[in-house]
Amino acid sequence: MLNLFNNSRRGFIKTAAVGTIASLSIPQIVAAASTASKGKKIRLEKDDIILFQGDSITDAGRDKTNLTANNNKALGTGYSFLTTCELLNKHPDKNFTIYNRGISGNKVYQLADRWDNDCLNLKPAVMSIMIGVNDFWHTLTNGYTGTVEVYKNDYIKLLDRTKTALPNLKLIILEPYFVNGIRPEEAKWHPAFDDYQQVAREIAEKYEATFIPLQSIFNEAVKQAPPKYWTPDGVHPSMAGASLISHAWLDVVKG
Repeated sequence: MLNLFNNSRRGFIKTAAVGTIASLSIPQIVAAASTASKGKKIRLEKDDIILFQGDSITDAGRDKTNLTANNNKALGTGYSFLTTCELLNKHPDKNFTIYNRGISGNKVYQLADRWDNDCLNLKPAVMSIMIGVNDFWHTLTNGYTGTVEVYKNDYIKLLDRTKTALPNLKLIILEPYFVNGIRPEEAKWHPAFDDYQQVAREIAEKYEATFIPLQSIFNEAVKQAPPKYWTPDGVHPSMAGASLISHAWLDVVKG
C-alpha cells in the first residue's frame, strides 16, 4: 500500500513538472460530476466525532497501532488525512474528533467482524464509508465467491446494526469506483462491477445517506488528465486522486 502511494507521488510530481497540473481545477471537476447530489449536505456540529471507514483507499497506509484522533500517522496519507487537515483548519472552534479505521483488503463482512471496536464504540456523529471494490475485485484475483447479492445483504445488515446502535448517525456513502485505461483485465470489471455501484446508490437512498458519486467524478477527471494521473492501478488514488476524493467529501458537508 505504501509503495502505491510513493509511486503515485513520483508520478504526480513528474506530471506536474510538465505543466499538466496548471490546467486542472479539482473543485470544478467535483462540481461538474456531483450535480445529482447537490442539496443533500450534512451539517457538522461542534464536538462531532467523525469516522472514516472502508478498505485500502481509506486506510492509505495508516499506522494501525496508533488509534488516536486527529493524528497524522493514524490518518494515513490519503483522502482521510487531507479532509481532516481541511476540517481542522477551517473549523478550529468546532473541536472535531476524527478517526480513520479503514483497513486494506476489507470487504463488507470484514467490516462487520470489527464493527464494535472500529465504529460503534467510537460513537461517531458522522461516518463516511467506502466499501465494495474488494467485494468484487477479490472474485477475480483471490478466489472470493461472494456475489453482488452477498454485498448488498451484508451492507444492509451492517447499516441496520449501525442505525440501531447510533440512530442519529449522519451517514456518507462513497461510491466504489474503477478507472478504465490502466489495468489490462479491465474488461472483466464491466458490467459486473456496475451492479455493485448501483447497490451502493440504492443503499444510500434506503438509509437517507449523502451519496458521493466517485465514478462520475473520476470519469470527469480523466477528461482533464490521463487515468494514471489520478490512480496508478485503477483503484488506489494518486496524490491528485486522493485530493479529488477529499474535495468531493468536503463538498457534501457544511459547518
